[in-house]
Amino acid sequence: MSQQSASMAESSESGGMSKAVVFVVSVAIVFALAYLSRQMNIWGDKAMGSKVLEFPIWAAGLGLLASVVFGATGVKGKLSSGFRTEFFLKTGLVLMGAGVNTAQIMSIGAKGMIQAVIMITCVFAFTWWVCGLFKLDDKLRALMAASVSICGVSAAIAASGAVLAKKEQLAYVTTLVILFALPLMLIMPWAAKAMGLPTDVAGAWIGGNIDTTAAVVGAGAVHSEAAMKVASIVKMSQNALIGVAAFGLALYWVMVIERTPEKKPSPMEIWNRFPKFVLGFIAASILASAGVFSAQASTDIKTIQTVFLTMAFVSIGLEFAFGEIKKLGAKPLMIYFLATVFNTCLGLLIAYTLFSGMLGI
Repeated sequence: MSQQSASMAESSESGGMSKAVVFVVSVAIVFALAYLSRQMNIWGDKAMGSKVLEFPIWAAGLGLLASVVFGATGVKGKLSSGFRTEFFLKTGLVLMGAGVNTAQIMSIGAKGMIQAVIMITCVFAFTWWVCGLFKLDDKLRALMAASVSICGVSAAIAASGAVLAKKEQLAYVTTLVILFALPLMLIMPWAAKAMGLPTDVAGAWIGGNIDTTAAVVGAGAVHSEAAMKVASIVKMSQNALIGVAAFGLALYWVMVIERTPEKKPSPMEIWNRFPKFVLGFIAASILASAGVFSAQASTDIKTIQTVFLTMAFVSIGLEFAFGEIKKLGAKPLMIYFLATVFNTCLGLLIAYTLFSGMLGI
């Protein structure tokens, strides 16, 4: 090997090592913030003598604060490799499955799927229509309708691939999702308690309305552990339809918008876009229902689940892009606000109808 080649290899290895070190450091920062948020939760409760704020609020708040600090010091971009909201969240949700029996999944999931189909259809159509009134670009229109009707960032990413949207458009929608999800994570549990909603109804309302899964789990936890389980299963029912929705959107795009029928998407896209963590959640639930986990193992799994979920809540704050807000303009904000209000009202009606027992199911 020549001296130049050896130098290049050494440089490449050094660069790779540098990225690995940065990743470890950034994950360590997320873990430290998660630990600090848990401690602040405990200290706050002790100081006030009662429950002040639940840990997801502390975690997301610390994440937002750290995002401001890292952004001001110019290191946020370098550290972002460890801000893995989706990975932390999906791992936590799979572990959560060990605390949910299969009967709950069958009961809640069946009603959750009915709710998902109604909500996705109605909210997507409403958002698409409102975007048309505001004369929004078709690709941004598709991303916004998918994100607000299905599951936020994940749906926006799937829709982006289906319609070949610009990176800037995906960045806008991602920012909108988090901008609306964070306050809803605090407002919806409070509103559910203020209205005296039954736990299942509250969980279904939260799961069917908030646009990002991390905020759904956080809002459910703020309300109660029972509501968190219902909200998570309902949201996963929506998540399970990402592949179908993305396939339908891609098909509509090539057949109607771009009129190129020779580019029909393959049915395999449904499986490729299907959120595999849902299967992990179900598998963990089956094992737990079969009595595979001992009492101590279940306790340990619960602890690890909480760690991953707290890291997800920290990351959702860290990933918020304050700079993108300035670029959005009034139109996308107004559209997302109107779509969220429609989603919230319809979601409450559907959740109460399906989960209050009024239909006898």
